[in-house]
Amino acid sequence: MKKRNLILIMFNIFSPPSVLFVKHCSVRAYWQIMQKGDISKRKTINIENVLESCMSHFLFCRLPLEILDKILSYLDAYALFSMSHTNKLFYQLASNNVLWKKLYIGDICNNEKQKAKIVNVQLLSKKPRDHAAGYWKELHVKTVAHREMKKWKRLLGPINSHTGLPSQTEQVLRNLRVTWELTVTDMSGRESTLELSWSRFSETSLTLCWCGGDRLPNYEEIFSLQLHGVRRIAFSCPGLKKLRQLQHPDGGSVAFIIFTLHFYRLVERSTRGSHDWQPIIQPPFDDIDPEYGLHGYKLHIVLHNTVCKLMSESFSQLFSHISDGWIQLTAISRTDSSQHIQLSGKPVLPWRCEALQGTVENCCIMSLTLLDEFGNQFSRVTTPISMEPEEAAVSYDYDGEHYLIQYEDSNIQAKMQLEKMTAKKYFVVSLVVYVSVLFVNKHFSRDY
Repeated sequence: MKKRNLILIMFNIFSPPSVLFVKHCSVRAYWQIMQKGDISKRKTINIENVLESCMSHFLFCRLPLEILDKILSYLDAYALFSMSHTNKLFYQLASNNVLWKKLYIGDICNNEKQKAKIVNVQLLSKKPRDHAAGYWKELHVKTVAHREMKKWKRLLGPINSHTGLPSQTEQVLRNLRVTWELTVTDMSGRESTLELSWSRFSETSLTLCWCGGDRLPNYEEIFSLQLHGVRRIAFSCPGLKKLRQLQHPDGGSVAFIIFTLHFYRLVERSTRGSHDWQPIIQPPFDDIDPEYGLHGYKLHIVLHNTVCKLMSESFSQLFSHISDGWIQLTAISRTDSSQHIQLSGKPVLPWRCEALQGTVENCCIMSLTLLDEFGNQFSRVTTPISMEPEEAAVSYDYDGEHYLIQYEDSNIQAKMQLEKMTAKKYFVVSLVVYVSVLFVNKHFSRDY
């Protein structure tokens, strides 16, 4: 039996992930599926049926516009929006202001109690043709999106004062039946789409794992990875879920792939895509405080693995000073033993893949959330980290081994020092976070 090397691939995903891919099939194809059932099980295709379908489509497009508009008036907003992505003609027809104005008013009446306060009477009395094509379509989409955001904010619950995150993120994702798919592209352009093997929610982050087996290319052959948020919705069409073909390359040496996702706007990112993020909340302008943006920070940090939590602590009223283009926030001082924190376990990362399992030594996951003095999200990081041996000065409080954990990107750095006692206990004896002055200037509109 050929021996396979086990390669662990872990990723920090807070930067905008790949936009949620939506693969549209034409309305004609959709109708064909609805009428004929699961077309993926058909081994032969009747050419007469194909020609008949094409001829029907050709004759349909030749109908007078008045009749086409009448037909489209029976569609709901979702069907009309999907139809607009079929071809140029359907895009023009499905952007008709008369159709979308009717849908918009009907939607407001059915879902808003105080219609008069939301809908401007003068605006509604204006003739639809006085607006540019697609005006009412865009207005309807924005209204629905705004309503969805209000619903999400209500379902996400109150904001946790320590993390600055909604308290019900996990429950909302479960109720929406959100899952994630991983698409791996090799150097030849061939794609492999993997369904999620397992997931684990922690206090401020989510860990996702895909087991490769023989379905992944070799590590050196991986060209790109794309993460897709997917909502499991049951359709009445039995064959729709099988329209996408999955191709898997032969062989592989990657045992599993792990992604780590921070909870910050995870619901929006997973269900609406990266381009639909709301803008970051900017703090109010202040030209009185000479040290505005340099004080009042709150830090929440969690160390965990795929099984348990090792540490969860919050530090408030962190003050900083500028040095070499960075501001330094000291949460735990090495010289103050009263601030030192013991980990609840050993920093290891347990893993399992099909019939195999093991642990990665001196490795865990760090989730770091930094809030400004107003309690708004300032910066956040969720990333796998490793402990490296470090030569440190002689300590009279600790007689064990010294370790260092470091993280760095363009905006933020984190440095954590640990001491291992002879009883295999680990203590965090220093924790310092550095924030780029450029990042502070951009957030607070300053010029330090």
